[in-house]
Amino acid sequence: MVKTKLKPILPSLREKKRYIAFEVISKKRIQDALAVSNAIWQASLEFLGQVGTAKAGLMVLNNKWNPETQRGIIKVSNKHLDAVKASFIFASRIQGQEAIIRSLGVSGMLNKLESRLNIPNNEV
Repeated sequence: MVKTKLKPILPSLREKKRYIAFEVISKKRIQDALAVSNAIWQASLEFLGQVGTAKAGLMVLNNKWNPETQRGIIKVSNKHLDAVKASFIFASRIQGQEAIIRSLGVSGMLNKLESRLNIPNNEV
């Protein structure tokens, strides 16, 4: 059997992406990036539904979560940017404690967003 390599998609045909920097405001620090990710996913599913969340291409970058500053980054489609930011309202509890998720900024480049908001690069 001959293995053929798939042709890469042209940049003009790829789905455009944006990165949203967010901050969690709560009384106690939240150390677990997975808990924040689950809260954002649940809020998105509640507001957009399964189809809307799938179309948004929502991806929480767990390796970009900083527990000291309570900041992180989400990758999302540029057409659903406002809808995902609006879904942050529905994330009211993280790990059983009250929390608010607020958007800090949006960029098309991950490095630019990290440098502008002083989010440390946590690459493994």
